[in-house]
Amino acid sequence: MRRRGAVQRKLPCLFVTEVKEEPSAKRQRQPFKVLATETLNEKALEADIYNAIPTEKVDGTCCYVTTYKGRPYLWARLDRRPNKQAEKRFKQFLYSLEDCKEFIWNFEEDFKPVPDTWIPAKEVEFSNGNPLPDENGHMPGWVPVEKNSKQYCWHSSVVNYEAEIALVLKHHADPGLLEISPVPLAELLEQTLELIGTNINANPYGLGSRKQPVHLLVPHGAFEIKNPPTLNQNDILSWFEGCNEGKVEGIVWHCRDGCLIKLHRHHLGLCWPLGETYLNSQPVVVSFNRNDYDCDFGPKSLFHHFSNLDGQRFDRLKDIKFDG
Repeated sequence: MRRRGAVQRKLPCLFVTEVKEEPSAKRQRQPFKVLATETLNEKALEADIYNAIPTEKVDGTCCYVTTYKGRPYLWARLDRRPNKQAEKRFKQFLYSLEDCKEFIWNFEEDFKPVPDTWIPAKEVEFSNGNPLPDENGHMPGWVPVEKNSKQYCWHSSVVNYEAEIALVLKHHADPGLLEISPVPLAELLEQTLELIGTNINANPYGLGSRKQPVHLLVPHGAFEIKNPPTLNQNDILSWFEGCNEGKVEGIVWHCRDGCLIKLHRHHLGLCWPLGETYLNSQPVVVSFNRNDYDCDFGPKSLFHHFSNLDGQRFDRLKDIKFDG
């Protein structure tokens, strides 16, 4: 049996949701919207949502740090998905019976191949030694990001395996200030993070440029919301639309029992991305003394560029520019 990776699941929404068809359905790839009602989700109440810690939902792609070849490595998200024939069969079954747990999969023939290094996420259930797909027919999982990987080149750009460090965006010790600095991969072991930047999800934070792409890792839960709205839909709507701190993709509540509950702007019919976001408008300082590392950073690498900015402060995260 393969070893298991970090939990990587679809988070339950704060509110009970309902599916509504779009009037222009024929012109849309997804002919419906998932919108929140005003009723709190039972899962959220069971997880003691009223005492949870609200954090900013950061818009990127999920990553994971765990060991590979005996060393701490960055891993990229890779869901194992059914092939076209199996997916068609699965959807027909859902439309007729509406209970995915009764569907019988052929594990040897129904799924697209994945690299030998692929590992399933921790929450994936097993049956007779085989990982079971979730309600969407997918098996969440991870693959290690190799040095100089072409497929995962933007993931690769934020890690240096020789120095065993990653480029991380986090809060600085001074309130109201962000910091970009190298963090030992060993300190990030068994954590999930979000990769954000120029070539990720259409770059909602305006980082870098095509000529000088900028990518960074953000640990999940790193940005706690200091003045959160009450758990009332009208108050949350007003918060998203009426204050600077509300210019975020959404909120993720970290509950005491480890459960995570989310709310996306789209659940309330609000737009994302925005022209200005709370994250990209905050001041940031770069802390990166290259003398702390006994290795040469390539002249085109992010590590080289950020080490040249050591000690520099920018009024906004999106103002970061490299010389040359």
